[in-house]
Amino acid sequence: MREIKFQGIYKPTKEKFIPHNINYDSKTVVGDFDGEIGDWCHFSLDPSGYGDVWLRQYTGLKDKKGREIYEGDIVIDERKNSAEVVFDDGCFCVIGYLGDLRTHPLRDSLFCGERFEVIGNIYEDPELLEASHASK
Repeated sequence: MREIKFQGIYKPTKEKFIPHNINYDSKTVVGDFDGEIGDWCHFSLDPSGYGDVWLRQYTGLKDKKGREIYEGDIVIDERKNSAEVVFDDGCFCVIGYLGDLRTHPLRDSLFCGERFEVIGNIYEDPELLEASHASK
């Protein structure tokens, strides 16, 4: 069974934190960020959405260097092709320029660990994905 957890990115400082509490009704999150312990603010599940925090879900997988992979991460494969990690049709997938443009499902840590490396995310490093797509 995969571990269910989230990571918040506080948009004004791009600081990452693990939320203490998430309220989906009021779309608020409590965590330690911006120098405050137990502070709260509004969140969005979309990096450009309303609120000061972008909330990302953990895939349950780690990359080949042991880093946790979250929705919205940009990963590269062994041939340096980049793709974005998304939740689509009930599973986490990578979508992007991976050789023949197919979508490759992230199904287990062994497959993922041998194949991908996290190099950034779409909020902090969108140019990593754009640069790769422009060169194709």
